[in-house]
Amino acid sequence: MFEVVIGLEVHVQLNTKTKLFCSCPTSFNHKQNTNTCPTCLALPGALPVLNKEVVHKSIMLGTAINATVNRTSIFDRKSYFYPDSPSAYQITQLYTPIVENGHLEIDLEDGTKKTIRVNRAHIEADAGKNIHDGDISKVDLNRAGTPLLEIVSEPDLSNGDEVVAYLKKLHSIIRYLDIGDANMQEGSFRVDVNVSIRPKGDKKLYTRVEVKNINSFKFIQKAIEVEVQRQSEAWEDGLYEDEIFQETRLYDQDKNETRSMRGKEEAADYRYFPEPDLLKCVVTDEMMELYSKIPELPDEKRDRFIKEYGMNDYNAGVITSSVEMAHFFETMMQEEGVTAKTATSLLTVELQGRLKGDANLSNSPVDAQKLGFLAKRIDDKTISGKAAKEVLDKLMQENLEVDGVIEALGLKQVTDTGAIEAICDEIIAANPQKVEQYQGGKEKLFGFFVGQVMKASKGSANPQAVNEILKAKLG
Repeated sequence: MFEVVIGLEVHVQLNTKTKLFCSCPTSFNHKQNTNTCPTCLALPGALPVLNKEVVHKSIMLGTAINATVNRTSIFDRKSYFYPDSPSAYQITQLYTPIVENGHLEIDLEDGTKKTIRVNRAHIEADAGKNIHDGDISKVDLNRAGTPLLEIVSEPDLSNGDEVVAYLKKLHSIIRYLDIGDANMQEGSFRVDVNVSIRPKGDKKLYTRVEVKNINSFKFIQKAIEVEVQRQSEAWEDGLYEDEIFQETRLYDQDKNETRSMRGKEEAADYRYFPEPDLLKCVVTDEMMELYSKIPELPDEKRDRFIKEYGMNDYNAGVITSSVEMAHFFETMMQEEGVTAKTATSLLTVELQGRLKGDANLSNSPVDAQKLGFLAKRIDDKTISGKAAKEVLDKLMQENLEVDGVIEALGLKQVTDTGAIEAICDEIIAANPQKVEQYQGGKEKLFGFFVGQVMKASKGSANPQAVNEILKAKLG
């Protein structure tokens, strides 16, 4: 009956060393109110100076999302009165942003692609942080003045799956460009979701509700689902105009519901006007030439992996979804003789399955070179895939060499066909009844013989050789 219309506002904290308009550090987790100065505290007489590195990173993003980088952009004041904004206004770009008219292509579950238009990406200063402690509220201004890029999509998204695909693509691009760490838990990748519904076939845009306070892809999807349900039920009950109005709502993940936070202001409420303390931001030819040269992006890397390593679309997509995983994988593939299939399985299933707690690829006890060498030992049939799991378990505990662990655990595969034949002969001779049953048509017993040979060899016999020899001997 209804179709959903969704637009997104993503605030990305840029990973500059200093703030947008002053030299205070942007380091996370410092003691409250220590990374401040007269400028970011908005003390009288302090004037802002634009951080050039913010402009550079904006150009990189604009290039990556196929957007126009405006050679001249202008800063504006946006007035609002909250404790975390000492100046009582935010410096942003309303009328002439640095980046506009871009797009991203997302992959849908049915194998098709969809283009999502990006209206703009503009530079703005972040606010501080309100901390509520019982009956007392505190303000930490360490974050005030930190540089943000607000990336605003057009209302081209139709459901939670598309939203998550778009956000993951954008998140990945930011990490590939290395313009921000995009850590959702620390607030350096924050998402506001604008949701509205309309009858199917209707082209009118109805009242949109902004949902804030969502810190994971899973909860973003859940928030969209419950807000769409709330609006749909109001429409069906004839209460749409009474219950659905332009406002900002919070998502409560414990109760799985959205609740009203405040009325949504219009542009006029913010009393925008040109920022009098800053000049126009001018992007020179030299800056465009230098900073529009960006690294290989996820889609380009995925296509190259498919062509270069013979990977399928799915595995290449999984590996390139994270810049850390893509770099880890490529380092593994530098080991001579490693196949993409073995490297992918060891990395995505075995290693990542063992990384727990705070461990991740960047601080993994087993580095890419060592895991690549382990993959090589599988591919050259020195050990079996099962034995490799035992080796990896040992490597996760101690900083040892792969070959040393293989020798110490006695996991080296027996490839000598004479030795394997001797074991096969012993097993066949010890089980005449089962041989007769197998040859009489009970083919499932073949697995029994394979298992017995592997057990007798303590798992060291090459499984492929065991299968071939048994088939020949059993007939």
